[in-house]
Amino acid sequence: MKRVPTVSKSVYFEDLEIGDRLDFGPVSVSRDEIMAFAAEFDAQPFHLSDEAAAGTHFGSLSASGWHTTALFMKMFVAKMQAAGHQDASLGAMGIDELRWLRPVRPGDTLRGTSEVVEKKASRSRPEMGVVKSRVTVLNQRDEPVLTMMPITMFRTRPN
Repeated sequence: MKRVPTVSKSVYFEDLEIGDRLDFGPVSVSRDEIMAFAAEFDAQPFHLSDEAAAGTHFGSLSASGWHTTALFMKMFVAKMQAAGHQDASLGAMGIDELRWLRPVRPGDTLRGTSEVVEKKASRSRPEMGVVKSRVTVLNQRDEPVLTMMPITMFRTRPN
């Protein structure tokens, strides 16, 4: 698979090719971070305490899927910024096929990959194109914990 260059330069829509891959991470998640995120954004008992989680299929404290998704974003944006690639990114239109495959636990260390699977120039907005990627986030045991297909917009190269 082809890798997106890690040289600091703008990466425009035209620079991206099907099969381009970007590795990102790692990030570790703590018990306190899991509970703080859950308390503010997803206050379900199994995200707030081992005792409450013990009686569920989780068995012990696990991160919210939304927390796992936010950790993906943290890792991915940090990688894009460190490589100097983010200045042509125009945000996302949505996410297809978001799946939380297994719980993220306190002490887990996550990393991931993003691979370009589709790209399409905009007919109505020639200054941008749309890129669809396949994202997989893995834990420290190389088990997938999240998969999704973000649909993002990138600037086209200025004339």
